[in-house]
Amino acid sequence: MTELSDPAFDPALAAAVVEIEEHAAETGWDGQARLFALVDTSALVAREPALAAALGLDAHDADGSLTPIEQDLEPGQQLEQVLEQIGWPPEVAGCAAVVERLVLPPAAEGQVPEGLEEAQAFAADHPDRQEVRIVAGVTRRGGAWCTLRLRAHDNTDDVIGGVDLVPALLALLGATLEDEA
Repeated sequence: MTELSDPAFDPALAAAVVEIEEHAAETGWDGQARLFALVDTSALVAREPALAAALGLDAHDADGSLTPIEQDLEPGQQLEQVLEQIGWPPEVAGCAAVVERLVLPPAAEGQVPEGLEEAQAFAADHPDRQEVRIVAGVTRRGGAWCTLRLRAHDNTDDVIGGVDLVPALLALLGATLEDEA
């Protein structure tokens, strides 16, 4: 499900999100949330040549691409709370996050209890739940891209991508890139 004609589609961002998804897939399931700064590769090569060399990047790789740089998160930190508290310096062109969630079928709508703990328990016990790994990214220029991988279909060929698959997470990520007045 690609949306190449959507103005939010940014090929460099989509490539970076796919790269992050493949990296996350290599480490398997049941991981904690992960957060990445996305930097313009050509700027990174020019500004930090030693780091770029350590990452195996050169000027040839740089043109029009984004390099993901993983950020340290404390074990057990809730990504949503982290995103509400951070902002990125201007050198960061975008950001991306990896989260694993339980999703329920549309038929479960209206049955989910109000409280967070109760809702989590309901989802964990629901017979039709699906485990999904979401990688979502945004750029300062308004680009957005998401990938979804179902644990039940844990195959690279079954990963879906799109501009607006997880709007709430995209909004949280986008807010971290807004300049504070």
